[in-house]
Amino acid sequence: MKLTAKTITAIALPRGKTDAIAWDDEIAGFGFRTRLGAGGKVMKSWVLQYKHAGTTRRLLLGSAAVFSADQARAEARKARAKVELGQDPQADKSARRDKDRYVMRAIVAEYLAAKRARVRPRTIVEVTRYLTGHFRSLANMPVDTITRRDVAACIVRITRESGAATAGAARNALSAFFSWAMGAGLAEANPVIGTNRAPANKPRDRVLSDTELAAIWRACDYGSEHSAVVKLLILTACRRAEVGDMTWSEIDPDRGMWTIPAERSKNGRAHSLPLMPMMREVIEGVPHMATREQLFGERSHGFTRWHCKPELDARCGVTCWVLHDIRRSVATRMADLGVQPHIIEAVLNHQSGHKAGIAGVYNRSPYEREVRNALAMWHDHLRSLIEGGERKVLNFQQPQAAP
Repeated sequence: MKLTAKTITAIALPRGKTDAIAWDDEIAGFGFRTRLGAGGKVMKSWVLQYKHAGTTRRLLLGSAAVFSADQARAEARKARAKVELGQDPQADKSARRDKDRYVMRAIVAEYLAAKRARVRPRTIVEVTRYLTGHFRSLANMPVDTITRRDVAACIVRITRESGAATAGAARNALSAFFSWAMGAGLAEANPVIGTNRAPANKPRDRVLSDTELAAIWRACDYGSEHSAVVKLLILTACRRAEVGDMTWSEIDPDRGMWTIPAERSKNGRAHSLPLMPMMREVIEGVPHMATREQLFGERSHGFTRWHCKPELDARCGVTCWVLHDIRRSVATRMADLGVQPHIIEAVLNHQSGHKAGIAGVYNRSPYEREVRNALAMWHDHLRSLIEGGERKVLNFQQPQAAP
């Protein structure tokens, strides 16, 4: 018979049988299956039986409670066409079912676990935020089904919601993830390739004046964690994550040193700075909590309340600046005070300039004495600004050579 909505109503499970198939006269292998289920319930479904590589295969097209006869016939024709082309629809369905288990959320967890041993904890936090937060709409999609269109739509949304810089960083994180997934055999292509890059921000050149630095310092006299972090940024010219994630174990009061371990340093090199008196004052004012190793923040996450900055702006009256401008400003002011460029690089833990390339291979000096002197000069200058005094920076002319 031809299986239609009318004819299947007359099909019943034959007496004494628990499983039977009524075959269609028009589409080869297309059938209506009835079988006895749990509790004596009769289950009805559509199937397609065919041969592939000499083996009989049976493909479940769907439940008769969901698919109408016309829908089932259309699916049967599509599957039959694949069979005629030498394909195996049942194997394709099984492979798709296996691939559907590899959704992005699960693969991201594997990726982060593999990455955790090789990068800094802060990097893991940022990559996790990008992949699970900004690309949250892709979380339940199998990685091999994510297209360039899906990624491009996410980048447009991230740019609109969080800005071009965040969109660019998120795009880079996703591209690195797919490159890893390809190497692990979990993806065949990187859908990030070909998507538009968010417009790059121009390099900042904002240098805070002495007056502005003093105003920011005075506005930090509120005893909050954010105030202590900002003061240490001004005193050390470190990156905000380096100060925000500072731990008590990194501080050696006997030697008078604070050492940022390699795993927390941007360039992967440990960085030691002397604990100058003003730094000690700030650190000693931080309560030593028994429940956390970090000086700031909650538990093991370090300081995260960076959104407090608008409150600081309102108190100090300084506008159009970001926390990273402090690092540039301190470096510039040190140069104005006469500190040599290579010593400023040592303070900043930069591996550029005179220590780039082959010169850096042979010159491994940390310039500890010079760094201490530079910070002492800077702290002296800063203290005079805070207390309302004025520290003169004199530029002496070089003596003229005798004719």
